[in-house]
Formats: sequence, structure tokens, C-alpha cells
Amino acid sequence: MSAVLVEDGPDKGAVWHFGDPVKEQRALEAGTAWADLSHHEVVALSGPERLTWLHLLTTQDHENLLAGQWQHALILDPKGHIEHQFFLVDDGDTTWLIVNPGRSAELISHLNKMKFRAQVEIHDATAEFAVLRAPGKMDEIGGPYALVPRAELVNMIETFNSVATQVGTWSLDAMRVAAGLPRIGFETDHKSIPNELGLLNSAVHLNKGCYRGQETVAKINNLGNPPRRLVMLHLDGTEVNFPKVGTPVENDGVVVGYLGTVARHHELGPIALAVVKRNTPIDATLSVAGIPAAQEAIVAGN
Repeated sequence: MSAVLVEDGPDKGAVWHFGDPVKEQRALEAGTAWADLSHHEVVALSGPERLTWLHLLTTQDHENLLAGQWQHALILDPKGHIEHQFFLVDDGDTTWLIVNPGRSAELISHLNKMKFRAQVEIHDATAEFAVLRAPGKMDEIGGPYALVPRAELVNMIETFNSVATQVGTWSLDAMRVAAGLPRIGFETDHKSIPNELGLLNSAVHLNKGCYRGQETVAKINNLGNPPRRLVMLHLDGTEVNFPKVGTPVENDGVVVGYLGTVARHHELGPIALAVVKRNTPIDATLSVAGIPAAQEAIVAGN
């Protein structure tokens, strides 16, 4: 079957599936699948101070980054709210930031404002490089990933197709939801902080030096709990159409949070990520657009 494409949202135009999402998800689990993520955007940082400069701006420790090592990082506002999310890899000369579609211009603008006298050059490299989800079992950031010059993209796709099954975003989302991995614009809003999304010790390095928003992250981590928490919802499977991202999540008719990514998993059935108030009982059956939803904890609550 030919590819079915995503019709709306940030992944519009990407492959959704090839007709057999169950087979595709099983291939992903086995490590024998790959996916075309070339619709994502790429920002390139060059210059001798790029890693030490980036280290000061993000939640992650970049000073000890090895060439070829992938990282997940965030940039926060002064109150600790998530403004930017990206994956990155350094090749020894350039650091490459992989950004969700439509978000690179805002990130580049912010980076340029923070450049000052640092020896670093910033440019949009989306027309030059593309990212693929490479064959291999899923790692902690949703990879493995491969950064490929667009001039070599056709050859790399042929290579991947010779050893693995191509899958679409349906399968990628199902695996990401099952793993509890949040994505900006889906599991985040203007108030989101890393603590409530399970991002400490993954996108947030708790032992690095100061960065914008660190006070909020450290205070909540050391002295209390975040006001909300990420959960996985197991939705009633009798519904054909899923509610959209941002749909209110209710407990006994009271709104307690919002819906993130919804996916149909080949073993778990209809599942979703949601952000709910911390004091929502984990054993409460919630409701999303009238659909009953049982919770599974990702970030601990009281």
C-alpha cells in the first residue's frame, strides 16, 4: 500500500502509515524499522565556543558532549517554563539542533539575542541537512537518529530500506506515548515546567551550573512537587475518532488538565499522554470528550 500522509498539525505532509501500523510498530520494537523525519528543522551552530556557550543557555550539560552523542535539551524562560525543545548532536566542528517543524525561526532569533561576544555562528541548515529515525531499538530520547546531508538523502533511504521497514508517525507516536516521552506543543502549554513532564535527568541535568529558569526547577525538585503531572491515559477503545490535542481532561465533570498526543498502540490499544493536576487521584477514571480514560502514572503525585 502507498503511504498515507498526515493531514494537519506540525507533521502535515509526513508519512502517517503504510497500511499496516501493527506491523510497523512491531518492527520499531524489534529495532528493524526506520522513519523519514526530514520535515523537522535543523539549526547549525559553529565556532570554537559553541558548546560552552550553549551549555550556559540550556538545561543540559554540553561541555562534556562527545562527538556523535545525541542529547535532549530545553531552553526555559526566567520562571522555568519551557520555551524550546530540541535534540542535538555535535560532529567535532558543528553542533546540530533538531527542532520541531515551524519552530526553528523563533529558536534562532532567541539564540542570536543571547550570542553577545561568543565565538559562535548560527544558521538555519534545514535546506542542507535532514534527520531520519535510524534502525535500532528505541533509546531514551526516541532515537536512534541519523543526521544526513540532503544531497545524500536518497542513498541513505535506499540503504535503510535494504535492511529495515519504513514506518510513519502513527507508529512513532504510539511508541513515544507508551514510553512517556513528551513533545513540545503536544504535552506542553505556556505554563509547562520540566519537573511535571518527567524530564529531569533526561533533558535536564541536575548537577550543571546556572541557566535561566534553574531556580524554579531546583526549588521544586528539592522542596516540593510540581503543580501538575504527566500521565498516560488508557482510553475506551469503542470510540473510532480520537479527541484532539488540548481537549480538556475532566474528573467528575471538573476540568483537571488537558490532552496531549493520542495514539493507537498495537498492544495497549488507544493511549494518550495528558497533563493533570497533581492532586488528581491516580485511580480516578477520567473523561476526555466523553470518553472514559484510566490513568497510569508517569510523574509521581501525592
